[in-house]
Amino acid sequence: MTTKRYELSDEQWAQIAPYFPKYRTGRPPKNNRVMFNAILWMARSGAPWRDLPKEYGSWKTVYSHFCLWRDSGLLESLFIQLNQQTDYENLSIDSTVISAHQHSAGAKKRGPMGLTYQQIGKNVGGYTSKIHTIVDGLGNPLYFKLSGGQVADAKLAIDILKHGPLENSNVIGDRAYGAETIRFYIRARKGTYTIPPKKNVLVPWDVDWWVYKERHLVECFFNKLKQFRHIATRYDKLAVSYLAFVHLAAIFILTK
Repeated sequence: MTTKRYELSDEQWAQIAPYFPKYRTGRPPKNNRVMFNAILWMARSGAPWRDLPKEYGSWKTVYSHFCLWRDSGLLESLFIQLNQQTDYENLSIDSTVISAHQHSAGAKKRGPMGLTYQQIGKNVGGYTSKIHTIVDGLGNPLYFKLSGGQVADAKLAIDILKHGPLENSNVIGDRAYGAETIRFYIRARKGTYTIPPKKNVLVPWDVDWWVYKERHLVECFFNKLKQFRHIATRYDKLAVSYLAFVHLAAIFILTK
């Protein structure tokens, strides 16, 4: 297969091919690599499903594969498998705001106890979502979580930090993560932190500003992530679909 701009190279495909389920019975499935490249084209281009190039086959078939891999957890599983060699010396935590396109409207908005169901919120910038993540010392993502754009970073920080071993690790974050509850959580798990205090803190703590520069790794990752137009703007009604595209993009980045 010739390598195209929006497709996986042979080396990239070799890293993830063994994790796809084997064909058993029934009608033989479409080539997994073709289907993955078709979904990758969607993520990179930001185009509607019906605009998928005909060389990938019917857009309905590709969409069916996307839903199957999304609902079975395959894309998230591939993302986790590519994170086996992680540098836990420094862990950088942050979030980025994503504008929600009008096409993302119309899905169920509320879930149990009044919680926002599709992770779209409204603030001064309009309707937005947030991608929260934590990256290791190499700038590779370890975990993703979605929220409405109005949700404060500190509110979800502990939930995100649970997905990385903090013992002997240094957590790097901006002032938004300087709450005492977050710092106590890190210390209680034998970790350290490089988080500047807010300007209104009565008893500020010392910060190693040289180490703090390593926070650029999470910013650089978000820059790579937003090169995928389907992620830079949210078009998906369902949060699970949007998160699946985030995992897909992370797979592409991790295999390069």
